[in-house]
Amino acid sequence: MEIISLEEFYQQTSTLIPDGINKEIGHFNVFKVDDIIAKYKKKPAMPYNRRAYYKISVISGRNKAEYADKEINIEKNALLFATPKIPYNWVPQDDNQFGYFCIFTHDFLIQNKSGVVLDELPIFQPGGYPIFQLTDEESEEITLIFKKMYKEISSDYAYKYDLLRNYVLELIHYGQKLQPATSLYPLHTASARVSSLFIELLERQFPIESPHQKLSLRTAKDYAERLAVHVNHLNKVLKENTGKTTTAIISSRIIQEAKILLKQTDWNISEIAYSLGFEEVAHFSNFFRKQTTLAPVAFRS
Repeated sequence: MEIISLEEFYQQTSTLIPDGINKEIGHFNVFKVDDIIAKYKKKPAMPYNRRAYYKISVISGRNKAEYADKEINIEKNALLFATPKIPYNWVPQDDNQFGYFCIFTHDFLIQNKSGVVLDELPIFQPGGYPIFQLTDEESEEITLIFKKMYKEISSDYAYKYDLLRNYVLELIHYGQKLQPATSLYPLHTASARVSSLFIELLERQFPIESPHQKLSLRTAKDYAERLAVHVNHLNKVLKENTGKTTTAIISSRIIQEAKILLKQTDWNISEIAYSLGFEEVAHFSNFFRKQTTLAPVAFRS
């Protein structure tokens, strides 16, 4: 699984790299979906990879989004938020694809310019809801913001990038308002806090990017010690907040990463087992079979 850089994105889409791609303001650009789709038709399908940039898209058309081991089908209109942390693939299901998308780097929305910490925004949190089905009215409202960006990027206005940051933040806030209120504003109780910190600690270990990288936290006891709570208390809190045990949540996340590594890398089973914290390949194989009913080799083939 590769990390697609900005330069590679421009090369893949046969688009000229703008001047100043590495300037201190960070990078930002906006595109029409149908223009890029036309260029991609001459190339292989977009690979399943992580990107080294953030992306926000509004798309009209039938599509399928692939995130890790999940598939999300889009029938008409969608708003998509993509982060460098999470690999994905976007597969058009028909030729009628319209809309816009923008790409930007972390530096473009750096805190002293935008007032926000990008990776702390709910819309870019792991385990969130990065894709939203839109009504025609919602799609028109969002498309209008993109049209303003598309027009502004070509202007000679001295402060255009400040204006473009505001448009990007408007899109982010629009998306966050579409999320269920409970996922954005959890109850500020001690148990909710512990649960939130556990999920953050768990997700911080992923993705696995090298066979030499190894999970440092593997068991409920490991997480409880790091959070300075008793393992029984952690289990009780997570059961109340998620309906699952600590071990079940950890196992589910490890299985998700195992599926990605088996399908998207050429690492051997031993390397994958090691990176996921298993000292013996047999232990990993037994764990994988118990969770999926398939052996790792069978899942990969």
